[in-house]
Amino acid sequence: MKQLALIIDHFACYGCYACEVACKQENGADFGVKLIQVGEDGPRQINGKLDFQFDVNACLHAACEDTPCVYACPDDTISIRDDGIVVMDERTCTGCEACVPECPTDAIRINGNSMITEKCNLCYHRVDEGLMPACADNVCLAHCIYFGDPDDIAVEITQKRALLRA
Repeated sequence: MKQLALIIDHFACYGCYACEVACKQENGADFGVKLIQVGEDGPRQINGKLDFQFDVNACLHAACEDTPCVYACPDDTISIRDDGIVVMDERTCTGCEACVPECPTDAIRINGNSMITEKCNLCYHRVDEGLMPACADNVCLAHCIYFGDPDDIAVEITQKRALLRA
């Protein structure tokens, strides 16, 4: 089965936060819980101009090497589907937080209301219907959130950057 991943071209992100809003709206996440999060580094001056760096943080699914969160969970709450989507079943989570420090992208959060861990499930309910995840479904104004086969995405990003340099 084809592997699916969420890959973010951080270089292209300009911090519109549309991905956060779309995710929250689609998944009904509790107040304070962000399954995808835009971080801001700046402002700083570079060559006399203000500069910001934005980093979008979410579970990378099939693009995550070794998916250590899956193996850290003592309750088998986190699993990998055949297509590479890493899914957390919040109904079986005990809130032990064993997965939290294992996530290489710091994308697993504790929900302060339910006291269980939560992470991006790549909108698998949408993917199963042939749709894209909410954050990548033409909502990203900078078009820096990619969904699909990791190898195809890498080629697409390389081609896009080459066009920008030309």
